[in-house]
Amino acid sequence: MSVATTPPADLSPRVHSLDPADFAVPTSRDEEWRFSAFARLSACFTLDPSAGSVVAAPAAGVSVVPMSEVVSSWVPSDLPSAIARRGADRAVVIEIPAQDQVQEPFVVDLTATSATAYQHVEIVAGHFSRATVVLRQRLTGDVSGAIVANVGDGAELNIVTVIDGSLDAAYAMQMPVTLGRDSSFTSTLATLGGGAVRIVSSVDYRAPGGRANLLGAFLSDAGQHIEHRVFVNHEQPHCTSNVLCKGALMNATARSAWIGDVLVHTSAIGTDTYQMNRNLILSEGARADSVPNLELETGDIARAGHASATGRFDDEQVFYLQSRGLSLEQARQLVVRGFFAEVLSDISAAPWRDELLTLISTRLGIEAPEDEDE
Repeated sequence: MSVATTPPADLSPRVHSLDPADFAVPTSRDEEWRFSAFARLSACFTLDPSAGSVVAAPAAGVSVVPMSEVVSSWVPSDLPSAIARRGADRAVVIEIPAQDQVQEPFVVDLTATSATAYQHVEIVAGHFSRATVVLRQRLTGDVSGAIVANVGDGAELNIVTVIDGSLDAAYAMQMPVTLGRDSSFTSTLATLGGGAVRIVSSVDYRAPGGRANLLGAFLSDAGQHIEHRVFVNHEQPHCTSNVLCKGALMNATARSAWIGDVLVHTSAIGTDTYQMNRNLILSEGARADSVPNLELETGDIARAGHASATGRFDDEQVFYLQSRGLSLEQARQLVVRGFFAEVLSDISAAPWRDELLTLISTRLGIEAPEDEDE
């Protein structure tokens, strides 16, 4: 009798478990970790019994509850997130009731209670609801954990996440989202702070018709290592995903890594997916790794593609600005600011789009225009 073997559906199978013991301790030779700031993130590989939690001020729709009361469908897929899930004693829960059309954004400032903290944020958007959530996190120490979003059938959820603060901090975060039937999700992630950053975003579709838009912008300065990983798992038919991440590296010791994985299963007919990464090198010696991956198990799709580019300034743009009376440094700063416009222009809430542009401008050493809407 002959025995046939077939590869797993996902050629990079992932372990999912609530028990940290089920995960091997990562090494710098592991594919999932070889682009990471491994030495600086290694503190996230062991449970710190003295670690605190990340909390927020309670408000309408926002509560801080014991971790034991959280009912979540998400299961960690790496060792740091499993440790954080076990070590966190409190969680921030944001609930949008079914059919609610919330006009004003939920603005949540996340605060660590100690130098090392575990984080769990659970966002639940009920069916046919509509809301915007703004998460602001100013790092003062090491943080690891998860920001989990569950989008119900027909719901529309927009999340703006701003990571800023100490350039000595380590930040290891998973950001999984599950989408219901005909739901819509947009995530805008701005990574400005943190010395060693590893953010793993993932999208799972639970029913047909889901739409996911993942936008990212980052600045990597002296000594910063910023890593973004994206995994979009298309298992349902007629779903859409769009990934766009742009970053600028501002110093010779700046590092970044972007790894985008899209898997389209046999069942996911009619899929429309595209991912793009653009990196702007501002200093000699800076390094940006960019690895887009696309795996198709069916050809019955609407569109599938990816693009990646890493380069320096457009000399013609700089020359044009200089011809209008700007110095070389001013011209370079404005080119970088304009480089991020494509990402930030998709933020529907204008005040938060303006705030991000102001933060980026401040890091670039320029003043933002008085009226950003013009």
